[in-house]
Amino acid sequence: MKRALISVYDKQGIVGFSEKLIEFGWEIISTGGTYKELKKAGIPVIEINEITKFPEILDGRVKTLNPILHGGILYRRDNEKDLETVNEYGLCKIDMVVNNFYPFEETMKKEGLTEEEIIENIDIGGPSMLRAASKNFKFVTVIFDHEDYEIVIEEIEKFGDTTLETRKKLAGKAYSYTAYYDSLVADYFNNTNSTLFPKHLTIGYKKNSDLRYGENPHQKAALYEKSIQNIPNTINAKKLHGKEMSYNNIFDANALLELLTEFDEPTAVAIKHGNPCGISSSHDIYTAYLNAYNADTESIFGGIVGLNKEVDKKLASKLSEIFLEIILAPSFTSKALEILQKKKNIRLIEIDKLNEFKKDKMTFKAINGGLLYQEKDNLLFNGELEVVSKRKPTQRELDDMNFAWIISKYINSNGVVLAKDKTSLGIGLGDVNRYFAVESALKKAKGNTENSVLASDGFFPFDDSIKLLAQHGVTAIIEPGGSIRDKEVIEEADKNNIALVFTGIRHFKH
Repeated sequence: MKRALISVYDKQGIVGFSEKLIEFGWEIISTGGTYKELKKAGIPVIEINEITKFPEILDGRVKTLNPILHGGILYRRDNEKDLETVNEYGLCKIDMVVNNFYPFEETMKKEGLTEEEIIENIDIGGPSMLRAASKNFKFVTVIFDHEDYEIVIEEIEKFGDTTLETRKKLAGKAYSYTAYYDSLVADYFNNTNSTLFPKHLTIGYKKNSDLRYGENPHQKAALYEKSIQNIPNTINAKKLHGKEMSYNNIFDANALLELLTEFDEPTAVAIKHGNPCGISSSHDIYTAYLNAYNADTESIFGGIVGLNKEVDKKLASKLSEIFLEIILAPSFTSKALEILQKKKNIRLIEIDKLNEFKKDKMTFKAINGGLLYQEKDNLLFNGELEVVSKRKPTQRELDDMNFAWIISKYINSNGVVLAKDKTSLGIGLGDVNRYFAVESALKKAKGNTENSVLASDGFFPFDDSIKLLAQHGVTAIIEPGGSIRDKEVIEEADKNNIALVFTGIRHFKH
């Protein structure tokens, strides 16, 4: 007789699955709540302590941690010594383990829980059983996901048991599940212990969906999400209209959201290929969008736009005049939706609690053979700004420099931002030379640079950029400082009556 050990927290589909096993002549042993659930449904089931001759103890902390069970899972059916051990100690032969864990993930999403409540939701017996069954996949079927019940039943009905191929796939899936679960627990302890860089890094993500393709059509891709997140983001945002988000859409929308949420006053941000191309803050969101659009009327085409205030009929009419991939906002009026939903391919994304958005603390990049793991660049300034020029900046210049400095965090290095009246004029980014970045920004500004300011994500290594900016009417510059030629840069700024401010912090982005 085949025997299944069933002990699940998530009981979805377990009654129907168990009924089928009984129909195929299997015997079922079970624990606690699962035993009661199956018994209530009229399914013949053996309580686990009848097998182990040992009760559940320590308030349920120990139920299945027993050599009679684990030996019955792990013994090799084609090994004579193992068979002798089974007979000698009366081990319980188990051919299938069906188990899922205490809801640690769901517990961590709740607020106000004590450490004791959190700890008691760490499953011990479940992962042990899944690991044991997975290790012995040659003979034992392991299931944790109710979505796999159907294929297991189909194979038993067709072949009398699951196939070796299926058992091996389920084993791999189970090990991924236990590793994911353990990563959540490890993350909890590392966070409470303020451990940023543990010796062994485990990062747990679960699959959200398959994507049509990656950055390019020949690349396969999927979207994975962090398990414990109660804050608004591009993954849990509400899509009101349009086709599914692509890999590039999701990447761009995240870049947009991070920049947009840096501002409190009405602000519009246009993003293209992960980089901002037009940004403006103003007294109302309509004006902010007009300014952002006019900052770069060419690059915005086919890009995405984010607005931190509600989109109304007037703004929707303006937005509908050009082709945009995505419009992201905290809300849309019914009239605005009526206008924008006429555009078949546009995606309308609603994130209703932008003010609650919080950036991740850590970030990583994959490289061949490893990961680069670091704290996210969430710091804007590091102490007081230092005015190093003879002329102090005006309040308007300071406001514009602060605006441009925020943007500089979100552009690829080498990067510079020209701005005036809290509107970007030209953005030079991703250049191998800072002078080239300045040239690019000036070119994009199309001569509209008189009395503007510039922010640079890194220091100026020479005074040539300062000379060029002075020729185009730039009156104030904000940069990290720290070059061996700072003195020459300061002297050139003073020569041209430019206010120069050092931040003491840089914002390289690679």
